[in-house]
Amino acid sequence: MKTLIAIDSFKGSISSTDGSKAIALGITDVYPEAEVMMLPLADGGEGTVEALVQSTKGEFIQKEVTGPLNEKVDAVYGILGDGQTAVIEVASACGLPLVPSDKRNPYVTTTYGVGELICDAIEKGCREFVIGLGGSATNDAGIGMLQALGFSFLDRHNKEVALGGQELRNIFSVDVSSVHPILQDCVFNVACDVNNPLYGENGAAYVFAPQKGASEDMVKELDEGLKHFAQVVFHELNIDIHNIAGAGAAGGLGAAFAGFLHAFLQSGVELVLDLIKMEEKMEGANFIITGEGKLDGQTSMGKAPLGVTKLANKYHIPVIALAGGIEDVSNLNELGITACFSIVNAPMSLKKAMGSKVTFDNLRLTTRQLMQLVQAINVKC
Repeated sequence: MKTLIAIDSFKGSISSTDGSKAIALGITDVYPEAEVMMLPLADGGEGTVEALVQSTKGEFIQKEVTGPLNEKVDAVYGILGDGQTAVIEVASACGLPLVPSDKRNPYVTTTYGVGELICDAIEKGCREFVIGLGGSATNDAGIGMLQALGFSFLDRHNKEVALGGQELRNIFSVDVSSVHPILQDCVFNVACDVNNPLYGENGAAYVFAPQKGASEDMVKELDEGLKHFAQVVFHELNIDIHNIAGAGAAGGLGAAFAGFLHAFLQSGVELVLDLIKMEEKMEGANFIITGEGKLDGQTSMGKAPLGVTKLANKYHIPVIALAGGIEDVSNLNELGITACFSIVNAPMSLKKAMGSKVTFDNLRLTTRQLMQLVQAINVKC
């Protein structure tokens, strides 16, 4: 029997790697000789680096970079098993958790560290990049990242502007003469699951900046800065960075990647599944086990379990989905998930249920019981 395990992390509880190990143990408890393949997943957000490094037998790289508050932080990115593809979560360098709640201020937070990670990966020989957007503490349209890569944004006095979102309205020209020369040989694939434009009522400032510490007045000024910056870029470089689907992601980093680095913005799940060669590894599988922390309506909107299911359906492979919580999954059944199961096996507090050891044990126990059922059915048949 061949089983493929492809789960996302149970956020705040257990990583996709450790969760996969628990499920594998549950399978081999009943079928000791089973062929079990583990492919930890992510949807482009938190856990993407770990999932892709583990799935491709790559390596983790730690690098000290400029954090969102212009202080040094230790960031981690990955180089995949091919030795030439770097995978970077922008949150590792400019994420909201790196900023204390009382210091959250998108006027000053910067994406400079993201550019430093890209430079480091280039020096290590990488020319292909997988970027996970999301979770940033910034609203600087990616100018910090671009400055680290050699782009210059000059004010009316022909001086380089400082870091942070408040500097966007001070930019009057763009100088590309010192851009890192190897960037032209690099390909950027960006996991982006939002389609917000750069500015306006659906843009980066109005939709995302409040959770990053912006007041109503700040949101208005940040939005004006984004609009001004977009106009300067269009005038200077003839590049429209506003009307790109996903331009407003991660405080405008989507615009920076697509407009300046010619990146491809695409579904995070589809990007990850393609990189780990999920479809070809499904060959010969009797069934697939997928899952995430909670299965609900959002799962049907492009999360990892649905991406797995779409591929499995092409080959008529049954899909079992495991989760801590389950809400109204009839739609998921209609979309192809064969059956969904909660791993919570007794009344308990949310805090206890989310404990990593409890989650590990519950994943193993639930999987073991499912395998007992599969075994009984096979014997009877």
